[in-house]
Amino acid sequence: MSVLAIDVGTTMIKSVVFDDQGGELAVSRLATEVLRRRPGWAEQDMDAVWNAVVHTVRTALSDVSDPVWLVTFTAQGDGAWLVDAAGRPTGPAILWSDGRAGEILTHWQRDGVLEEAFRRNGSLTCSGMPNAVFRWLAAHDPGRLEASGASLTAAGWLFLKLTGVTAVDESDASAPFLDHATGDYDPAVLELFGLTPYARLLPRVLGEHERIAELTGDAAALLGLPAGLPVVMAPYDIAATARGVGVVDPGQACGILGTTLCTEIVREDVDTGGEPTGITIAYRGRERVLRAFPTLNGAEVLGWAARTLGLAGPPDLAELAFTAPPGAGGVLFLPYLSPAGERAPFLDPRARGSFWGLSLEHGPADLARAVFDGLSLVVRDSLVAARTTVTELRLCGGGANSDAWCQLVADATGVPTARSGDTELGAKGAFLTGLVLTGAETDMRGAAEKYVRMRTRWHPDPERSRFYAGLYEELLRWRALARDAGWAAATRTAPEAATRTAPEAATRATPAAAPRTTATATTAPGAAAVPAPAKGDPGA
Repeated sequence: MSVLAIDVGTTMIKSVVFDDQGGELAVSRLATEVLRRRPGWAEQDMDAVWNAVVHTVRTALSDVSDPVWLVTFTAQGDGAWLVDAAGRPTGPAILWSDGRAGEILTHWQRDGVLEEAFRRNGSLTCSGMPNAVFRWLAAHDPGRLEASGASLTAAGWLFLKLTGVTAVDESDASAPFLDHATGDYDPAVLELFGLTPYARLLPRVLGEHERIAELTGDAAALLGLPAGLPVVMAPYDIAATARGVGVVDPGQACGILGTTLCTEIVREDVDTGGEPTGITIAYRGRERVLRAFPTLNGAEVLGWAARTLGLAGPPDLAELAFTAPPGAGGVLFLPYLSPAGERAPFLDPRARGSFWGLSLEHGPADLARAVFDGLSLVVRDSLVAARTTVTELRLCGGGANSDAWCQLVADATGVPTARSGDTELGAKGAFLTGLVLTGAETDMRGAAEKYVRMRTRWHPDPERSRFYAGLYEELLRWRALARDAGWAAATRTAPEAATRTAPEAATRATPAAAPRTTATATTAPGAAAVPAPAKGDPGA
């Protein structure tokens, strides 16, 4: 008997079939498109996402003879996936990375609203969270809110399509509205953001052991599965990924080197002290929370750097970068390139990236190395903000395929790093969750010990760690200067540019992105960081 696990990412949808030992029997992947119809916007066609799920499921199952007894899934978090009373989309999903509500965020930050909300639930709002999206729609598209009956997440949308149940799990509900003490929405937080009239859009929050329903006949027919199979909604992707690498107990930590550079640490309690930053995710009922710092800047920065330097992609960027020494010959990179600014481990919708210290003596390798150094110091910045001691950082995401980057993160943070032997960690976390919620395994710790296999470990080099500790202080100093200067040298848009808008393209699962039905990790050559030899793909 086998388990089907689905992972609905932002740019890639994956379906994985696991055997009864937790091994990957088949993997199917299909790219989806993020619509950027206007500057700062990030949307997806909800039906296209569901169609891509159907395609990857059928493709993965085509190579497997063992019958499936369980369907479990995880998905990207935050955003607003609005549906009407009949469960039909009222427009494209507004994603977690959307920046249209940046000015609303700035006003909330100035007025102390964001800090007050953080002191209640340990989460700092970003522009792609539903509270900011609701306020933007109320001002610019009130008709859509009126036509909508519920605001789901990507996981809620998939649960609705699979089971007909309209709901959200605690992890997705955590930011910005959840009261961690009760496991339900906090009316005071809704009132704080002026959203009490829109409480009707918030679906029922399912507790740890409620996120299971049956596969409907319609969905079963589309997927090629028997109707009535149990369907488990696992925590959203960053939390499921933490489970997938065995991070389940207090003090354990993982880092996702992907579309987001997300550093996350398990805690027993909600930390509402210190500078407001990051989010707090319900992780196991009232017993555990996940302190998470999901950045807006990650692998897309690597893609940008590769294109800018005329390289084919992130693997070539890594190969070039690690021919340069640590510190890139004095070049420092602030990696805040998202149009939505940054949300963790600090919040500033206006944040922008920059290179510091350039001279005629620097070349492409120095720029490439500075990009990797800057992103790695973001991981250190997140660990500092977490205010929790960790002894190991388990790495995952496409970037973890690069030995060089795994070693660099160890050096830059001063914390040993490790990499799993699995390739699809979000799906693996959904697999573990499904086993526990159906009673096939008794608890998450036991399931992680049984099925999670760490493959490779890296230890910080003492000399390089001392160097990067100093470079981190430099990054903080230059970042403060950039922020004080308004981040960007040009604050106005040229008249001819102001009339241009991004072409509106239909979201679709592109046939060119053929799914793979083998569970082999893709690697590509990468040159050595001093002194560790390295090869790997630091992609999304």
